[in-house]
Amino acid sequence: MRYVVILAGGSGTRLWPWSRTRRPKQLLPLLHGRSLLEHAFERLKPLVAPERLFVCGSLIFKEEICRLLNLPEQQFIGEPVGRDTAAAIGYCGAVLRQRDANAVFAVCTADHVIEPAERFRDSLRSGFGLAESRAHALVTFGVTPDAASTAYGYLELGAEEGSARVVSRFCEKPDKKTAEAFFAAGPERYLWNSGMFVWKAATLLDCLSAYRPAIYEAVTAMAALYDTPRRDEIVASTYPKIEKISIDYAVMEPASRAGRAEVLAVPLSLNWLDIGSWNAFAAVCQHDDRNNATSAARSALLNCRDVLVASDDPSHLVAVIGCSDLMVVHTADATLVCRAGEAEAVKKLQESLQQSYPDTL
Repeated sequence: MRYVVILAGGSGTRLWPWSRTRRPKQLLPLLHGRSLLEHAFERLKPLVAPERLFVCGSLIFKEEICRLLNLPEQQFIGEPVGRDTAAAIGYCGAVLRQRDANAVFAVCTADHVIEPAERFRDSLRSGFGLAESRAHALVTFGVTPDAASTAYGYLELGAEEGSARVVSRFCEKPDKKTAEAFFAAGPERYLWNSGMFVWKAATLLDCLSAYRPAIYEAVTAMAALYDTPRRDEIVASTYPKIEKISIDYAVMEPASRAGRAEVLAVPLSLNWLDIGSWNAFAAVCQHDDRNNATSAARSALLNCRDVLVASDDPSHLVAVIGCSDLMVVHTADATLVCRAGEAEAVKKLQESLQQSYPDTL
């Protein structure tokens, strides 16, 4: 049967100071007064039966997420600590296979804006069809680049396979020169890596067993006890020891080289935005005729252009005069001011705050 898993982990470090350890970005009301996780959940609900829609995230937020989505607790797969996507996806795949030997599941993210929703669901259905009809297929989804971005990974495309393309290479976030070369080559050669997938649980676990046997052994051991009273005990002792590595590095890259599985990309013909930075968030805000973006109850801008003002305090006024290419983000205990071109450095700033102001993280 078909299943969907929404990955709702991650800390959203590049959206500091709104996103914090105890208030991650996927739970913030960033879009039309609702969280990105709520939007993702509503977008995916029509795709499978309600009991086959799962969320994977931190155990710290289990109660909040289940309440927010009206999600039964048995459909929340919890991580005691974050160990990147290979651990999370492998764990979900092992749990689903434990319950259903023929499980085929989609992995979707909780922090993307994707429109129109029905076209996205059609693309996922195409991915399901590919995974079900082929013996060993790992299906991913590629987005047509609209700029030479260094913020995303890229898929290098090979031969056509029906509505999909063979992925000949996974390219991690490139430097500026490389990104410009990828963009110039066009979408027939390179797509952004969306970080979403469809595969048989058995195929994914077979690849994990071949390329990362220690991860395979850990997730299958936990899954074997998932529906028993010993689940919490084995998860607490095993999960923190799993290698911290992405699913791209652990499975997709070696599979695309070694040929153990067929790696295919379904191009996404829709509007897609990863809300992973303040630059991306600015794109979904209200704009004035000077391209100033605001997400604040009270703001005043004079002689400004290309400025983002964001505040989560409805009583606080943010005023900016004579500025351009600037970002001002206000919270009760921290304010960020940076050039728009430096927005990706927020993650690096957080590293320095670990020592000097850990209470703000």
